[in-house]
Amino acid sequence: MSRSRETTNEVPDNVKAARTLRAAALVVMAVVLLFSLTLVTVTAQLPKAPTRRSSMRNAASHKPRIDYARFSHDTHVTRQKLACDSCHKFPTKNWKDVRKADIAFADVAEFPEHSSCLNCHRQQFFARERPAPAICSNCHVGVSPRDTTRFIFPTLGDVSDPTRKRRDSVSEFVVNFPHDKHMDVIAGNFQPGGDRSVRFVQAAFQKEKPKEESDPKLCVICHKTYGPQGDSAEEYVTTPPKNLGDAFWLKKGMFKTIPVSHAPCSSCHNTDAGIEPAPSKCDACHKLLPAGNLSVDFDPKVATALGITDRIILERWQRRASAGTFPHEGGAHPGLSCTTCHNIPTMNTSDLKTLKVAVKSCGGAEGCHISVTSDEGGALNFEIDQRKAKTEFQCTKCHLVFGGQPVPASHLEAIPKPVKK
Repeated sequence: MSRSRETTNEVPDNVKAARTLRAAALVVMAVVLLFSLTLVTVTAQLPKAPTRRSSMRNAASHKPRIDYARFSHDTHVTRQKLACDSCHKFPTKNWKDVRKADIAFADVAEFPEHSSCLNCHRQQFFARERPAPAICSNCHVGVSPRDTTRFIFPTLGDVSDPTRKRRDSVSEFVVNFPHDKHMDVIAGNFQPGGDRSVRFVQAAFQKEKPKEESDPKLCVICHKTYGPQGDSAEEYVTTPPKNLGDAFWLKKGMFKTIPVSHAPCSSCHNTDAGIEPAPSKCDACHKLLPAGNLSVDFDPKVATALGITDRIILERWQRRASAGTFPHEGGAHPGLSCTTCHNIPTMNTSDLKTLKVAVKSCGGAEGCHISVTSDEGGALNFEIDQRKAKTEFQCTKCHLVFGGQPVPASHLEAIPKPVKK
């Protein structure tokens, strides 16, 4: 019995071999699994190789997004080097429609046709945007396939049509208008009481002009006080707080208008007269504002706080190179000649330095805002004395942004020296 039991419990060699193989297989599988887990962990920590699609997506995300609803002349003229007639055709087909009868003249009076844009912007024109591609809003009011109405072209400032909307925007251009070359012409062409400021005559060839025609009051032919107070009892553009005190609030009659149409220019610069620059040479007069080189005494936060929304006021205010709070209608200013403050022969609208009003003009014949000492009532003297006493003092009598800057030498030099007795 004993021998039989031992024989029964003995494991055959083939079974032992099978068990050994299974054990070895389990060990190998464990090693492979451990290696795989390690490889996955390491791989996850390594940077992924970019695919073509992910590379394109990353490139697109880093590229600045272009707002095609905001047309930029700087992009097309400065960067793309496009000529004006690449888009604008002179004259446009509608020039006889926007101005009727004897006041009509050949002019650029409409936005460019679609064909001018499609060469470069086919993708934007056929973009899947609803209700219409964003690029359409540059010219069209409704931006809808069912409404093709366009805004009125910006240069049609003399055309008043209540059915046509204007787009509120500040021009990217300044107009190259040398005053010294035009004053004599305007004086010779001025027709008091006429429908237009100047007549269609070549008065530039006149050798003499009556003395009274050279009077600085000729400035009012082109420049009129905008939004004057008139007979109204309210002197501010918007209602100020009751506790305003001496704080600044925009008054009526602060700004002068400027011509916003080709109509006055066409009196001399037309095809028949042949006086250069020709009306088809847009860039002879329209100059792009230099980027980042516009130093003005304007603070948009102030305009927002005061609730100023008038397009003309905002545009004139944003270009004020001198005192941002100066009122043309305030105090004794309306009775002064324009030449009291403005040096007309040197003024060129494309050069802001020539438009700045010298602070000495605020002195006047009898002192006005500048005196020898603060005791004599000079506003400039008071402001400078306060700045000397307190470096954090802001000169707010005349300025918005400039008032926090160091006092320029011109202001110090404008104060007259005491007369020695």
